[in-house]
Amino acid sequence: MTSGPRFRFAPSPTGMFHVGGARSALHNWALARRLGGTFVLRIEDTDEARNNPEWTQGIIDALAWIGISSDDPHFEGPKFQSANADAHVAAAQRLADAGHAYYCDLTGEEVQDRARELGITGYDGYSRDRGLEPGPGRVLRFRVPDGETVVEDAVRGTVTFDNSTIEDFVLLRGNGSPVFVLANVVDDIEMAITDVVRGEEHLPNTPKQQMLWSALGHEPPRWAHVPVLVNEQRKKLSKRRDKVALEQYRADGILPDAMVNYLMTLGWTMPGSEEAGSEIFPWSEMEAAFRLDDVTPSPAFFDVKKLIAFNKQYIKNMGVDAFVAAVDSELPAEWDRARFREIAPHIMERLETLRDAPALVDFLFLPDGSDPVVDDASWDKAMQPDWAPALLAEVTDAYAEHDASSWNADTLKAAIEAVMERHEVKLGKAQAPVRVAVTGRSVGPPLFESLEVLGRDETLRRLRVALTRLGD
Repeated sequence: MTSGPRFRFAPSPTGMFHVGGARSALHNWALARRLGGTFVLRIEDTDEARNNPEWTQGIIDALAWIGISSDDPHFEGPKFQSANADAHVAAAQRLADAGHAYYCDLTGEEVQDRARELGITGYDGYSRDRGLEPGPGRVLRFRVPDGETVVEDAVRGTVTFDNSTIEDFVLLRGNGSPVFVLANVVDDIEMAITDVVRGEEHLPNTPKQQMLWSALGHEPPRWAHVPVLVNEQRKKLSKRRDKVALEQYRADGILPDAMVNYLMTLGWTMPGSEEAGSEIFPWSEMEAAFRLDDVTPSPAFFDVKKLIAFNKQYIKNMGVDAFVAAVDSELPAEWDRARFREIAPHIMERLETLRDAPALVDFLFLPDGSDPVVDDASWDKAMQPDWAPALLAEVTDAYAEHDASSWNADTLKAAIEAVMERHEVKLGKAQAPVRVAVTGRSVGPPLFESLEVLGRDETLRRLRVALTRLGD
């Protein structure tokens, strides 16, 4: 167990892992590691109706994917909020005994009826001085003090809340179960949490939590509320409207290092990035540089296009072996991995995601004797010039003169260059009929490297099939 400050990440297992949660987790992880502290994973699983054990494992797996590992000495957990239910109830009783809380027998409908009659919003403190004892259906409410609650926030500075706008909130429901705000504070106290770094959407709960910390006899933690993530319409990211699940981005072929790097740029700028002309940095450097003082409070735009740009750069910079290993799960099981590794260095710069790889090179892995599916528009465009059929025939003859020992990208390029000079066309145009004949489409990985990987016999077979089609 490490000394130093204690941070916590406390998700609920009620769905897939939100990218906003991933960013908050990374902030806590960076601070815990840099400051020699502890990152506590607490699963807030008290909502039995919505919890699912699969989501809990999903949280653990998602954190591991972005580098937050239980194998690290700074990691503690997972701990489960449900295991601490007795402590939540005991804390509520202490608050009642000390006069910080009281019982109320109004139903939700009665609270609303009184609010309408009084022309107010919410609960009016009706049971504050009635001296009710606990009983069936009675909730326990916190007695909000007069005055103001001042929250010192590492990102937002001093935030002042007028307590008159905060109703006496419920601590225990009518069935005796604790509500989230109480459980959250009690868990933080018992786990000795010193710093709460989380999303801006939790800021409205903070004055209530700070009141509870004080009423329970403890100094509140250091607060930090990082900016909310928004979409291109500058609306808060929504599970119903936006692509927000980390698992989905992983399935779509985003690399974990690219996701981590991009998430860290949302609301924070790596020192020196402007001078470097790049936002691409390894985690070790971002961890060492991250400071809450540098986080902006303004909403941060989650730009999927920019994430893809990050991912493209990370794929481009990978070693070939690492790339082949990363993309393996995207490839059909029957594909020859040795052949794929040959073409891999030539496609890495062209990929936006790992999922793009199979479609880019599938023409190399057709069953023996099968022809590529030819895109008619590409065929017509490539074969339309009056010189195309003759060039294709001459290239086929030139390639046939090479045996397997001289079948390489350089000699294949030289052969087509000799042919194109006779037809007075440039290389880009001269490649088009050959590319479409061999791959079935007009774009793809470098042509001559592809022909080298495809091999002499199959390349010649496909070229001759194309010539036959031209002659029909």
